[in-house]
Amino acid sequence: MLERVANTIRHYSMFQRCQRVGVAVSGGADSVCLLHILRELAPRWNLQLAVLHLDHQLRGEEARQDAAFVRDLAVSLGLPFELREACVAALCQETGDNLEQASRAARLDFFRSLIEARTVDRVATGHTRSDQAETVLFRFLRGAGTAGLSGIRPVTGEGIVRPLLEIERAEVEQYLRERGIPWRTDSSNDSQIFARNRIRHALLPQLARDWNPSLIETLAHTADWAQGEEAYWDTELARLAPAHLKLEPPAVLLRVDALAGLPLAVARRLVRRAVEQAKGDLRGIGFEHLAGILELTSSDCGHGRLQIPGLDIFRSLDWLRIAPPAADNLENRNYCIPLPVPGAVRLPCQSFVIRTELIENTRVTQARADVYNGCVGYLDWNRISGPLEVRNWRPGDQYQPASRAAPDKIKILFQEARIPLWERRHWPVVTAGELILWARCFGSAAGLAAGRDASPVLHIWETAA
Repeated sequence: MLERVANTIRHYSMFQRCQRVGVAVSGGADSVCLLHILRELAPRWNLQLAVLHLDHQLRGEEARQDAAFVRDLAVSLGLPFELREACVAALCQETGDNLEQASRAARLDFFRSLIEARTVDRVATGHTRSDQAETVLFRFLRGAGTAGLSGIRPVTGEGIVRPLLEIERAEVEQYLRERGIPWRTDSSNDSQIFARNRIRHALLPQLARDWNPSLIETLAHTADWAQGEEAYWDTELARLAPAHLKLEPPAVLLRVDALAGLPLAVARRLVRRAVEQAKGDLRGIGFEHLAGILELTSSDCGHGRLQIPGLDIFRSLDWLRIAPPAADNLENRNYCIPLPVPGAVRLPCQSFVIRTELIENTRVTQARADVYNGCVGYLDWNRISGPLEVRNWRPGDQYQPASRAAPDKIKILFQEARIPLWERRHWPVVTAGELILWARCFGSAAGLAAGRDASPVLHIWETAA
């Protein structure tokens, strides 16, 4: 078994020489076996081992005895011991997670904190091939795709490694018995309350007995296959995402026509990546949510809205927007700010600045092509009275851009220019009292645009923040 574990470590490059490795030990057979094996193998990589234990505070005296057992084991092996306590029950109330989810989150938080603090370089956990099989079957029953079926990763980007992932649980227990090494048994592992226990003790044995005696190996191979698929897609999405996903934190935007032109498999992956970037994770996101998002992109009406766990999905004209629900709160929508002349104002929720200056008319003549450029405005300063303000567009606003023959509602201009709804909410217009002088993209008001004899000229333009 030592050589099989050593081969797994080498195959996945789990350790580099002289690294500090925290070994997560619950006291159960798998983690105790892992600790003893890594102690034997440590000289090959000159590893410095430490023993990590998390008390979930769920089983009272039994949990305290587990912690004492692991501490004594660490002392007997001459290894440093790190104990942390986490009130998982309270964590469940805070997050709404079940006990399994909250316990896993607490363990990962423990491991990540040690890696981030550089107390250890890697954390090794005792997950076995049997755990892999249970995970794959559990996720399949819940409707997971290839990403879910990839199961437990041998190595994560955070630095968590699983050296026993090619060893079955029965082999672990045999290894310990042959050497007279004791371990602790967690009474909660027999509880039928937990779905994983029902899979471990009932479903998997029944399927292996009635359908496939090599089911654990088959499910582990499924995970290996899926991991290869996911590795390919990670590389492919790193290439595709910059061209298809437009990041406007906290939102992610996708062009509908671009998605429609892609193979379904690619479109699904891009949408899934966009969801993960906007939400921060994929918890609670299933096949039906991704299918619903893609259905929005195929709508003929050009508008639609969908809410999924943690996200608000909005289709407007040519764009799909994926963002947290709070992104469109009224309190972060409206603004009205004095606009100095000369001066500059950075707008709320925007990545650009509105600037003003007074210039001589000769500069307008030289830049005549910009008079009707919506990002630049030249206005006759002598026709403007009162202080200037820059505010967001409001329903009912209308004016006559210099490029049009008659006044129109800005809403009509938005529709003609195919401006998505979420961009309109913060759309800047410059006003003097009730009069609109300039609007982004649509330019100067016709009656106020600077002619050849105007002097001085109010120059309005926008720049990146």
